[in-house]
Amino acid sequence: MSATSIAVSTGKVSAPARGRRTSSDVTVTDPSLVKRAVKAAALGNAMEWFDFGVYGYLTATLGHVFFPSASSTAQVLATLGTFAAAFLVRPVGGAFFGPLGDRIGRQRVLAITMIMMAAGTFAIGLIPSYATIGVWAPVLLIAARMLQGFSTGGEYGGACTFIAEYAPDKRRGFFGSFLELGTNAGYVAGAGLATLLTTTLSDGDLYSWGWRLPFLIAGPIGIVGLYVRMKLEETPAFQKLAEEAESKQKAHPKPKFKDMFVGNGNAMALCIALVLVFNVTDYMLLSYMPTFLSEELKYDATHGTLILIGVMLLMMVVQLPMGRANDRYGHRKVIGAACAGFVLLSVPAVLLIRAGSTWAIALGLAALGLLLVGFTSSMPSALPALFPTKVRYGSLSVGFNLSVSLFGGTTPLVAAALIAATGNLMIPAYYMMAAAVIGGVAALRMRESAGRPLPGSPPAV
Repeated sequence: MSATSIAVSTGKVSAPARGRRTSSDVTVTDPSLVKRAVKAAALGNAMEWFDFGVYGYLTATLGHVFFPSASSTAQVLATLGTFAAAFLVRPVGGAFFGPLGDRIGRQRVLAITMIMMAAGTFAIGLIPSYATIGVWAPVLLIAARMLQGFSTGGEYGGACTFIAEYAPDKRRGFFGSFLELGTNAGYVAGAGLATLLTTTLSDGDLYSWGWRLPFLIAGPIGIVGLYVRMKLEETPAFQKLAEEAESKQKAHPKPKFKDMFVGNGNAMALCIALVLVFNVTDYMLLSYMPTFLSEELKYDATHGTLILIGVMLLMMVVQLPMGRANDRYGHRKVIGAACAGFVLLSVPAVLLIRAGSTWAIALGLAALGLLLVGFTSSMPSALPALFPTKVRYGSLSVGFNLSVSLFGGTTPLVAAALIAATGNLMIPAYYMMAAAVIGGVAALRMRESAGRPLPGSPPAV
């Protein structure tokens, strides 16, 4: 069994009769299954960000392949616009897969989203170039990106929910931080492979076939990820809901779409605000900075990529200790400190990046990366704790993807467009500072959940 519940009363421990669990029940999780669940959830996130890393670091190449008639600036904007297009359908995917995960189970839906994500990424690698099929090339690229966006809409919220419902209360921050460790691992792999291709292949080979290789790798990865996820059991929290419904001889409760908002409006607003600061800073650093360095600062693309890969490796080293810090000090303090850091240090960090020397760029990016770990280590465990079990997957998926679509995924495009319109190279700093103010207010208003049971669930040990 993945988990058992024991009733605690007057110092004695006894197994409750079927259908007679009380609020004093305690969920006891199997450590080996917790680790398997964490690995399976992190793998999907790694694959998602492997694609983001490849796309971000091959922006100029993809612009040449799919938008060859445009100027270099227009190619970059068009490719970033296609990148942002996937985020338009993420709320639709969240609204579809999230409630489905609350009805049929987290494990089943995460298996579906895994194979759909892999199929969308794999399809990009098969699309003929603009020179071969004309305007249908960018049309097919957008279609594949929208398939990715639709499936990803159910991925992150489900992965957060899956880990949070498996993890013991006092270690939820630590186990949750593995999810974003997968993000950085996938991004480093994608960025590293893209850099290897751009430095070892000629322009002709890169444009004709080289750019396809990273996308085609998603096929085998998706099959492995599907196998891993299909071998998992359902989370203890979802099993408890199903068993309670069965004990009352009722069908498993099927939350309606309105249930995600009725009584959860404040939690939804906090979710959107926290995801805003998390994703604006995340996409600004990991997705837009490679373009900012090469297109705006005219810095050598390869050197810039290697510096950012080093920053991400540094973030991976700090990630798990920061997850433990969440368990010790609480999510509110960690998130609040990170927001304050972005308000105070975004301008100095971007000024260092603009200085142009290798060490100045590395120091500026490292400062932003370490501040970002304050979010990556806390959000996977703090966000699921905003919502009760019966609507957790759906509410988190809708709130997360709505915020990502409006603010996160559009960050590279908006930043590039604002710089093009104003000529002000400090736009990235101001953008992150504004997001940090919003996130800081949300951190002050959120209820501390570190070390405490999830809403609607018994204590987990």
